[in-house]
Amino acid sequence: MRDAARWMAILITGLGCAAPAMAQQKYPLRPVRVIVPQLPGDSCDTFARLIGHQMGERLGQQFVVDNRPGASGSIGLQMTATAAPDGHTIACGQGGNMSVVPHTMKDVPYDALKDFAPIALVATNYLALVVYPNAPYKSTADFIKFLKANPGKVSFGSNGEGAFLHMAAELFRSFVGFEYTHVPYKGVVPMAQDVMAGRVNAAFSSFTGIYPFVQSGRVRLLGIAKATRAPNYPDFPTIAETVPGFESGGWFGFVAPAKVSKDIITLLNRETNTALKRPDIKAKLETLGLDVWTESPEHFAKLMKSEYEKYGKVARDIKLVPK
Repeated sequence: MRDAARWMAILITGLGCAAPAMAQQKYPLRPVRVIVPQLPGDSCDTFARLIGHQMGERLGQQFVVDNRPGASGSIGLQMTATAAPDGHTIACGQGGNMSVVPHTMKDVPYDALKDFAPIALVATNYLALVVYPNAPYKSTADFIKFLKANPGKVSFGSNGEGAFLHMAAELFRSFVGFEYTHVPYKGVVPMAQDVMAGRVNAAFSSFTGIYPFVQSGRVRLLGIAKATRAPNYPDFPTIAETVPGFESGGWFGFVAPAKVSKDIITLLNRETNTALKRPDIKAKLETLGLDVWTESPEHFAKLMKSEYEKYGKVARDIKLVPK
């Protein structure tokens, strides 16, 4: 009887130790909701579907994209921040709605640094400084000389007061020191059209979006806002070659509610990076003008914090009043 009791105790102890591991192995217990706070077809939407499909096949549950656009991404991100922290709701976060919007929009319903757990950085992109093709400046250095010699006379277009492209122009100004006239538009398309027509002198724009017009000669590209030259476009100089340290672009990655367990974050990070290493997925994202990353959650957390602080400082320096 004593032996039986002893073996029963050992069995119970063993089962108790195995229970957490078994529970962990079962994740995900049901389909995982991937909130994309943008419309279908956006970069976030594209990679969420590509990577989600691969993760679903490997983990045995569907990763279902749920598009929740609106309020500069804050609707979808609020839903994520307040979801159960069990790993069954994650989201696509990006630089615009997590690094810029918290400083430029009033009553943002989440704290970008406290309400989310970074899972994995998926990709980054970069901006390009473009001007009217017949402008008298043909390089970043020429443009800076013109800006300083003509304070307030050069106009920069953007996609709205306090929007990402406006913040990029202000970041550039903070590095160089000049006065300019800001011309906000309701979107990127009318802004680009006015640069092409010479109605506005210059603008920062997504490199991918503006590149076809650079190729056709409808705009002139002075430099890309990247630390080093883009491997696929080595002939385009960086702005940093003239303005050391200047860099501005977007980032995209997966985030979860803040209290999701470290084990689940580690698993999702591993599965995201495994998907990104697939040549077909990497190539697809690179055709969108994205630089693909396979880094740790800690790396992603540092990037989120540094970008948040960078654009927070820009907003404070220009005394931007959130709207």
